[in-house]
Amino acid sequence: MPHFDWRSSETYDRTRALEPAGFAWECLRRNPEYQRDYLELCYSEPDPAMITTFRRRWGLSFRC
Repeated sequence: MPHFDWRSSETYDRTRALEPAGFAWECLRRNPEYQRDYLELCYSEPDPAMITTFRRRWGLSFRC
């Protein structure tokens, strides 16, 4: 993951144009607990209960 200087306003310039959902995604994808859960989900056998738990915990919905 690239390193960003959190003190630099230039680092976050692009976030000003984001819709609320896009901004929320930028925050969520940096969350270490989310990253852990996501990797666990990716590297496990497909399990509807596990997917439901993941979706509920992180407030996500997936469109097919």
